[in-house]
Amino acid sequence: MIFDDDKYTDQQKRCIPDVSFELIPIKNLVSNQEYQRPLSEGHIRRALEEFDVYQINPVKVSRRDGINFVFDGQHTIEIVATESGSRETPVWCMVYDDLKYTEEAHIFADQQKHVKNLVPYETFKAHIEAGDEKQKMIETTVQSYGLFITSSNQPNGIAAVSTLEKIYDKFGQNVLDTTLRLAVQTWEGESNSLSGNILMGIARIVVAYGDMIKEDVFKDHVGKVSVKQIIRTAKERRPGALGYSEALMLQYNAKNKYKLSLRMLYGGKNVVYEDEGEDEGTGNGENP
Repeated sequence: MIFDDDKYTDQQKRCIPDVSFELIPIKNLVSNQEYQRPLSEGHIRRALEEFDVYQINPVKVSRRDGINFVFDGQHTIEIVATESGSRETPVWCMVYDDLKYTEEAHIFADQQKHVKNLVPYETFKAHIEAGDEKQKMIETTVQSYGLFITSSNQPNGIAAVSTLEKIYDKFGQNVLDTTLRLAVQTWEGESNSLSGNILMGIARIVVAYGDMIKEDVFKDHVGKVSVKQIIRTAKERRPGALGYSEALMLQYNAKNKYKLSLRMLYGGKNVVYEDEGEDEGTGNGENP
């Protein structure tokens, strides 16, 4: 054992891995053990697009018969090798000298067993503390409507953090702003009116129809039914946010002389989808 003095109790020593930390060139690391998962080129590519040296964790290595076997960190070494342009580049390694092959496999299998992953709200708040512009802009937009971002369902709270970020990333801040305004004006904080599916459903409508959507009509027509009714209709239409978009547009079109085509949700008036004829009719009352 490394800790062979009397500074620590036996119980303490049991909780301290018997390891050393070394800088080892990637070319001197081996990661082809059978228990390893296949390398994900997609994961490596995405990590390289947002490479951050502060996100590089020490690689766990088992030194057996003079060979450095990687049992946790095979993607890390490939990311560093690609980013640096050389397998001569060293990485910090947490080296175990006393593991058997079966012990490595066991550690690999259970390494995530007791890890508590960050939930989207926790990640979002950390970005806020870091002063990251995207999250600050999203939070400012949310707060401008008297709302707040939360980890659980609360009155005037939005727990659908991932949806807020998706809308911002995919459609931009203006669409997010309009989406929140429509939701707040239409249901005035009704339960579930700020759920992920409702917000994404509205966002897709804003993107698909643009200025053709009249906010006062949306508030008046859609607000006549409860969110629960929108949810029921959405589930009958199709899975996911597009089902919610259709349910919202059906209510928006109700009693309108000129109805907006549901086809526009799918890229244009000429796009045909499975149940288009049921609710849109044969063209009566639609804009030309």
